[in-house]
Amino acid sequence: MSYFTGLQCTLCKTPFPSKALYVCDQCLGPLEVTYNYDNVRKTLTRDLITSRQKNLWRYRELLPIEGNPLTGLHSGFTPLVRADRLASKLGVRELYLKDDSVNHPTLSYKDRVVSVAATRAVELGFQIFGCASTGNLANSVAAHAAQLGLECYVFIPQSLERGKILGSAVAGPHVVAIDGTYDDVNRLCTQVGDRYGWAFANINLRSYYAEGAKTYAFEIVEQLGWRFPDHVVSPVAGGTLLPRIGRGFREMRDVGLVDGELPHIHAAQAAGCAPVIHALKTDLEYPEPVKPDTIAKSIAIGNPADGFHVLQTIRDTGGWGATATDDEIIDAIRMLATTEGIFTEPAGGTTLAATIKLLHDGVIGRDDVTVICITGNGYKSVDAIANVVEQPTTLSRSLQDFEQFVAQHDHQ
Repeated sequence: MSYFTGLQCTLCKTPFPSKALYVCDQCLGPLEVTYNYDNVRKTLTRDLITSRQKNLWRYRELLPIEGNPLTGLHSGFTPLVRADRLASKLGVRELYLKDDSVNHPTLSYKDRVVSVAATRAVELGFQIFGCASTGNLANSVAAHAAQLGLECYVFIPQSLERGKILGSAVAGPHVVAIDGTYDDVNRLCTQVGDRYGWAFANINLRSYYAEGAKTYAFEIVEQLGWRFPDHVVSPVAGGTLLPRIGRGFREMRDVGLVDGELPHIHAAQAAGCAPVIHALKTDLEYPEPVKPDTIAKSIAIGNPADGFHVLQTIRDTGGWGATATDDEIIDAIRMLATTEGIFTEPAGGTTLAATIKLLHDGVIGRDDVTVICITGNGYKSVDAIANVVEQPTTLSRSLQDFEQFVAQHDHQ
């Protein structure tokens, strides 16, 4: 039975074949995947989903591949953590963390989207797989390319955190550091893809890549016991995740897997790179590009490719957005670690800090069910907080010295 049927323009609805295409030749709109939802309804049930392996492919009828999954067999189905200590601190009743900081194999939500893009790259006959990245995507593309035996090129801004550079380089790709912003990197990769005919996960394979992000929403619904939350707060970088969370929720309802009112979806951005929030609050249709200046490098994309769809999803779901300064991001990283033991990168700190503002402003109710998206791991970005945590205390091997230390600590 056929499920994935092809591509179409999101604006003018012109259909396209399921090739490595990403922009409409009629109106220059972005392309999205289409499905035969009648066939999906006939096949995909709760019982079938729960009988499958706990990875993102348990929802494969709503993912754009033609054969069997080739990678990502251990990606996805990350924990939905009920964060009671954090909830208590914030004064809310029911708070969850969708924790992709422990995703396999590279500790970010990018392992979802790359699993789909890499499988599709092989199906389309590509031998070279690459990306433009602010770090996490490069890590994931390098790892999945290694698993598939593909030659790999990852393009990054030169200023990227060292941990993320090493996290890519260890898998053996060609790492190309560009003297410029992510937007400069992305522009170059578009030219390289056109010139050499290579597969770029987030450019000419973007239509397929983006669909992997829906599994984040699918899992939230399943892990909540087949119900929607009231709110979801998502970080926004290039804009892949937030609109596909919205699409994932709609698809779950449309194919009959869950009932109820769709959640409000809110955006979180760093104050030093907030084109979407600025557009939202000034009622613009498209974000205006900005030059990033923030410690949250993984979401420092000044010209988000899917910015229009981010704004559309926020507005359609009755959502809103908030920004966080670098100091607020650091404070939120520490708050999450000290309440729930989860060490997130600055993107997750941004999302928590934005959630706190949305609570303070009454956008999110204290008795509502809220899910915060934690999309990457703090161990990749240790420099962001290295100077603000307590440094180790050095003592001799003497018990007396330790007793003095404890006594001093008790009096503080």
